[in-house]
Amino acid sequence: MTRASDEFVLFDLRVIVESVGEHCTCAVKVGDYFEIQSGKISLPPGQLFCLYALQSALPLLPAKQRPLQSADWMTTDTRVTCPDPACKMIMRIERGTRRVLRLDETSAVKISARKRASK
Repeated sequence: MTRASDEFVLFDLRVIVESVGEHCTCAVKVGDYFEIQSGKISLPPGQLFCLYALQSALPLLPAKQRPLQSADWMTTDTRVTCPDPACKMIMRIERGTRRVLRLDETSAVKISARKRASK
């Protein structure tokens, strides 16, 4: 498949609560999740998610969205833990739909402006 020069691939992600310790105070339960599509996050209606658990997953998500080489550790390491040691929440990052996006859907900076800026 040939893509236009302004197209790129991202995977949708789902981050699912896999386990929760006895002393977790954030009211999440096994099976709760949030989803990432392009640069947007969504939760099921009425579901809350712990901000501190979310912050521990966020740095990994842009890399998990992108195509990776098969030997890259990001392809196999899928679990993230909440930073609260009493909580012991474990989340699993799953890839979903592979999407072809266009630059103008995700950035206000056009390719021609990027090329000029890099010279």
